[in-house]
Amino acid sequence: MTTAFVNQIATRVPEYDMHAEFIEYAEKVFDPPSARIFRRMTKRAGISHRWMPMPHLDDFYHGAPNSVDMNTRMREFEIHASRLAIETVHKLGLGDRAREVTHLIVVTNTGYHTPGVDFALIEACGLDRSVERTQVAFMGCHAGVCGLKLAHHIVRSQPRATVLVVVLEICSLHLRHTKSLPQMLSMLIFGDGCGAALVTSREAGLALDSFRAFVIPGTRDLMTLRAGPHSIEVNLSGQVPIALGRALSDSETISQMLNGHDQSTITTWAVHPGGRSILDAVGTALGLSPADLEISRHVLDNFGNMASAAILFVFAEIMSRGGADFRGERGCALAFGPGLTAETLLFRI
Repeated sequence: MTTAFVNQIATRVPEYDMHAEFIEYAEKVFDPPSARIFRRMTKRAGISHRWMPMPHLDDFYHGAPNSVDMNTRMREFEIHASRLAIETVHKLGLGDRAREVTHLIVVTNTGYHTPGVDFALIEACGLDRSVERTQVAFMGCHAGVCGLKLAHHIVRSQPRATVLVVVLEICSLHLRHTKSLPQMLSMLIFGDGCGAALVTSREAGLALDSFRAFVIPGTRDLMTLRAGPHSIEVNLSGQVPIALGRALSDSETISQMLNGHDQSTITTWAVHPGGRSILDAVGTALGLSPADLEISRHVLDNFGNMASAAILFVFAEIMSRGGADFRGERGCALAFGPGLTAETLLFRI
């Protein structure tokens, strides 16, 4: 059976660091007691930087986020998403090899329009106009793994295929004004970013071995993603880490996730950096060491939770640190989204 490999990954974020400015904005929303709680939570978030395409929040929101309707946000998405995707694919350095791409998969949760990002990539990056296009949209933070899974299936069924997976999010376009502390803390963690992966049967990079998906019973309302009248609205319950930890503590779930392999054979963990509390819950449930989660925490600290794009940043960091000494070692990736859903992937370095 043909094995699919992630041969290359390129990542990119927009130019401007929004994190400190957002904290300053949010603190002004609350009364003094709530502001003190928010400030304390920001220090515990494990995030130092998040990025956006505008120099300042007011360049887009003009001090009134709730007055910006969905149509306006989607027009901005058209501009910034296409530019970020094109810049990221250019970092792969494909050159004339871009014509060899047979399948293009675009993954996003934060915007929609057509002709869209896929058309922009064809025009700007030299892809063949007959490239097969698929969009994975509005699935949640685990959608990056779903994009890789689709590429995996394509290569296994068409061994000569060259699949370009582009995963991008412009979360900064969905800021809202709210005095709800939980909702503002939810907006605190999200940032913008894009990852592009080239997947083929060529034996180089990360080997994609097996995928598993789990929907956790009784958790449907703990994480939701909806298109509201003014923005895409994310609801994250404080019970999410508890539910994930409980599910990942189940021995049968772990056995299925690892496809029967003993957990001791997993040397590398690629956990979606959905937030400090989520990483803490996963680490506790699976008995992981600080070193096991160091890359995920590094991505969270420097970029925030970039929704579906974040897992490609984790993989890119793994590939940049890997070498011949690690060849053949087994890894496990986990990402989480509405449902609650856990998407898992076994890979070899």
